[in-house]
Amino acid sequence: MKTIKTVIVDDEPLARKLIRTLLADAPDFEIVAECANGAEAIESIESLQPDLVFLDVQMPGIDGFGVLAALDRDRLPFIVFVTAFDQYALRAFDVHALDYLLKPVDDERFSETLQRVRATTDARRADRAKIQLLGLIEQVEAESRTAERLLVKSAGRIAFIDSGEIDWIEASGNYMRIHVGDETHLMRQTMSQMADKLDPARFARIHRSTIVNLDRVKELLPSKKGEFEVLLQNGARLVLSRKYRPLLEQRLGKSL
Repeated sequence: MKTIKTVIVDDEPLARKLIRTLLADAPDFEIVAECANGAEAIESIESLQPDLVFLDVQMPGIDGFGVLAALDRDRLPFIVFVTAFDQYALRAFDVHALDYLLKPVDDERFSETLQRVRATTDARRADRAKIQLLGLIEQVEAESRTAERLLVKSAGRIAFIDSGEIDWIEASGNYMRIHVGDETHLMRQTMSQMADKLDPARFARIHRSTIVNLDRVKELLPSKKGEFEVLLQNGARLVLSRKYRPLLEQRLGKSL
């Protein structure tokens, strides 16, 4: 009998206890971790690589959707959302055919969920479930564009960065290097994804590998062959390439 490694994530101890109790009658489900917040959830899911996660949607700090967005896309477990949302808010789950449990959790509904999870051991169904989950992640990220805060995993901890505090961002392989004062954070994201996430009225792409906070720009200094050097208030010097010069001129409302 295949054992389904399971993680329970909920900030309410009684809610975690209820799911733990319901799983006691399902010997093929092995609880490998219980998490009381989003940061613990991300760490446990990444280290333990469970098959299944019961994920509370509403949690302080990093909520269920924040946990989902932070996970490695190549190693997504089957997610069962546990939520107190009303029926209208559950439409997003229905659209992507994901499973969810409505609080207070009903015994019969819980049994149906376990059956659905067991069915995903079939490779084709597992692939379909992953595609559906990726669809929800894309929807969540689209709705959180121009985010006021960015969630960054660094040195085993989860940090929130206010976008207004960012000085500039540069591409570094498969990561973005985010410069905030004297600190630097790495975030796994493409340049295009990062540009879409930030407020276009505040941030501008000035090079194929550089995004700058316009509020941090002190001077634009002519350089070579139509390029400019962008001097920031903290003394950093960046390159404005010819390709992105028209975009910056449009943002600034003036020709350079």
